[in-house]
Amino acid sequence: MSEIDLSDRLKGPHPFVWVTILAAIAMCLIGFYTSYFGSFQTIVQTSSHLLLVLVFLFARDTFFATSTVAKVVSILFLIGSIVVYSYQIVFFEAVTMRQGRLTDAEFWLGLVAVVILLEAARRTVGWSLVIIAGLFFLYPLVGNAIPGLLQHRGYSLERLISHVFLGGEGIFGTPLGVSATFIIAIVLYGAVLEASGAGKVLMDVAVALTGRSRGGPAKAAVIGSGLMGMISGSAVANVLTTGTVSIPLMRRVGYPKDKAAAIEAAASTGAQIMPPVMGAAAFLMADMMGVSYLEVTVAALVPAILYFVAIFISIHLEAVKLDIKPMRKEELPSLVKVLREGGHLLLSLPLFIGMLVSGYSVTYATAIATIAAVLLTFVRRSTWFTPASIKKLFVGAAHAVSIVAVACATAGIVIGAVSLTGLGLKFSALVVTLAGDTLWIGLVLSMIAAIVLGMGLPTAAAYILVATLVTPALAQIGADLIGAHFFVFYFAILSAITPPVAIAAFSAASLLSANPLMVAVRSVGYGISGFIVPFFFVYNSDLLLLTDDTLSIVVSVIGALVGISAITAAIQGYAIGRLGLVSRALLVLGALFLINGDVLLDLIGAVMLVGSQLPFVRALARPQALRPSGSATAAGE
Repeated sequence: MSEIDLSDRLKGPHPFVWVTILAAIAMCLIGFYTSYFGSFQTIVQTSSHLLLVLVFLFARDTFFATSTVAKVVSILFLIGSIVVYSYQIVFFEAVTMRQGRLTDAEFWLGLVAVVILLEAARRTVGWSLVIIAGLFFLYPLVGNAIPGLLQHRGYSLERLISHVFLGGEGIFGTPLGVSATFIIAIVLYGAVLEASGAGKVLMDVAVALTGRSRGGPAKAAVIGSGLMGMISGSAVANVLTTGTVSIPLMRRVGYPKDKAAAIEAAASTGAQIMPPVMGAAAFLMADMMGVSYLEVTVAALVPAILYFVAIFISIHLEAVKLDIKPMRKEELPSLVKVLREGGHLLLSLPLFIGMLVSGYSVTYATAIATIAAVLLTFVRRSTWFTPASIKKLFVGAAHAVSIVAVACATAGIVIGAVSLTGLGLKFSALVVTLAGDTLWIGLVLSMIAAIVLGMGLPTAAAYILVATLVTPALAQIGADLIGAHFFVFYFAILSAITPPVAIAAFSAASLLSANPLMVAVRSVGYGISGFIVPFFFVYNSDLLLLTDDTLSIVVSVIGALVGISAITAAIQGYAIGRLGLVSRALLVLGALFLINGDVLLDLIGAVMLVGSQLPFVRALARPQALRPSGSATAAGE
């Protein structure tokens, strides 16, 4: 259920409607208050955040329950959440003084807390996270019976509950702390922008800028999703917002269903890597590396540009290849009119970026930008908030945060098990052993782990799981620490379009009843640069702007742009004209030689790229050989 559907369906004088809405408002206002005035004690902040999230979820489900049994079960979970997760708030000082020593009552409270959290994860994320967390929860209890590298001395259930429920590396650990501070603030800001109509303004700007070029609506989807990424940072949310505009436009100019949905899914997924406001996992990454969020956004800039440039080129080449026509002038929104009527709604974005660059904290900058975004809606009467839009704002923000918060808290169970048993070191040793100190093998193994563990999970949960297990191994076999985290971050994001469980692709397919698996496969084709760029920046950290050598950065960026463009052309099978197998192979090999930023290898790669186009140089005397063949209508459905 999307936040739009949820807001529309939560109506009537039903008590559980009011509980749901009040929990959403409290969640958002506490998040805003602490982003402006500072956080409470860590355990109080995280406990109150998770308590309100669970009240929101179970009260919502009680209202929507279609049977008496389902309603009773949701009420029991609601009551249990209030009792269990308010305990840490009420008895904060007593728990702190005992330093993790567990009472009999706390043992049962902790056990119930785990059950409630896993049920919340099942309702918000699905069985995949529940199964993963459940296996990790069992590992400390049975690991002493596992032979080989994964064996440990064994832990009692009481010790495990103490570590997960009362410890700082369990449910109330770093991931939930990030959700309770950074993420709630950013999501609320995004909700204010979306409710004010800023998202529509961004999409109209994108259509106005690209509509008159070949494949214009598809390019608008790329630009619009990249811009929307500054608001939502969620692949599925981007699909469900920009997709409702861009997909019909793509269909109108001749794109088949599966290609239109795939372009939107690939673009929306990439929006999570687009600075300055990236996905929730970016805040977790900054916290796990111990660096500022500004450093993360700076490092993310070039890879994000490479990703979107590659999608843009892919769309353009395909539009030329299929002879897809531009939009008619009368179909395009007027850029001047769009900016005149709604441009003021975007002014809080440069304010937010400026505050980050000036050294203000993310939470404080977000609070000021949120205030500015609200005040800017009063510039024109047409953009004022209404009671319905305010309700949509709070409910939508709470809905988005609840998914991330539950995923982060559940991932805390995994982190608790890993820290208690030392599994992280064991897993790293296993990766190093399999890789044999060879970096590219370790990267491939890490890529597979990230995609497999990330299937069906929110990016934040997927990133936490893989970063906890894999990044130490990558650092050990030669990867820069920031590069290793970004590598995992990228593949945690790309799991949203990777079959067989590709939630962004499936969401896009649902908008026009396309084949979900086919959309996922095509999404991977359009977003293939995302699977390649991480290898570029691990081998060449200049792409993460980690050096002061400007010339080296410029050379590396140009090489990467040329390389990723060549690979995109090879995948599309089209550049100056249709490419044969030899030309496509030369493009890929030439691009790979451009990875390291070494001058000699760059020259070899450049020769290969030029050589790939020699057939077209010889064909210049025959212009008809270079004309695109096929048409949008011939492409079929």
